Amino acid sequence: MNPEDIAQRLELLRIEHRDLDAAIIALGEGAVPDQLQLARLKKKKLKLRDEIAWCEDQLLPDIIA
Repeated sequence: MNPEDIAQRLELLRIEHRDLDAAIIALGEGAVPDQLQLARLKKKKLKLRDEIAWCEDQLLPDIIA
């Protein structure tokens, strides 16, 4: 993947991460929140965070000095 593709993917992942955050908050505010669905959304959000971190690392690699 070239840097432009990674940057585009990173932006999409960030949008999806924000959307999941909003969905988790909305689901948790219900009278009886669905704990299983909440757990699934949180797990998906963590996977997205890992992929976001990977993309960021590809765009800004560590420099060992």
